[in-house]
Amino acid sequence: MSSVVVIDYGMGNIRSVAKALEHVGADEVTVSHDPETILRADRVVLPGVGALHACMSELHRLELEDVLSQCTRDRPFLGICLGMQALLDFSEEGGRTPGLALVPGEVRHFAGRIDDPALKVPHMGWNKVRQVRSHPLWEGIPDESRFYFVHSYYVAPSDPSVSVGETEYGLTFTSALAKGSAFAVQFHPEKSQQVGLTLLGNFLRWQGD
Repeated sequence: MSSVVVIDYGMGNIRSVAKALEHVGADEVTVSHDPETILRADRVVLPGVGALHACMSELHRLELEDVLSQCTRDRPFLGICLGMQALLDFSEEGGRTPGLALVPGEVRHFAGRIDDPALKVPHMGWNKVRQVRSHPLWEGIPDESRFYFVHSYYVAPSDPSVSVGETEYGLTFTSALAKGSAFAVQFHPEKSQQVGLTLLGNFLRWQGD
């Protein structure tokens, strides 16, 4: 039996992520912020929406920073939306909000970087993801499939090789990244219909290599 823990730190649509994982065949899905429960899991998902400052405050309060560092190294790990942004060094939000510093790079605001007045911030709705590097989580998903986004900030990794997916929204930004046993996406697979469910199913089968 393969167990999955969806980390609950009080932000985001945690239950919908858990239900989507159950729908695609997860044997056991637990929603928890307990460090021991998380470390016993075969796979870990960090979802989230909202502000990185609040996210990091909660992760610190729950003493999850070291737990997440370990989980991104030694088992399949999936970050979703804010759960992707939290992996980087810092965010421009609030001046300079520190992240987990597990993937070198920064999180930038769209405002001031896109010139097209027709492009509103936040970036909200369906958009294409170009698969710039092969990865087991792309299996069965056509290149340039459309996924659902809701975000005002985007990640800018220092090492371009960690980017496995890119999206255009006034500029080209990394919408999926992979480093070791960690995979993270800016979009919401749980809201992205069949392609999103396919990605989650791939995550359940992936061994993190």
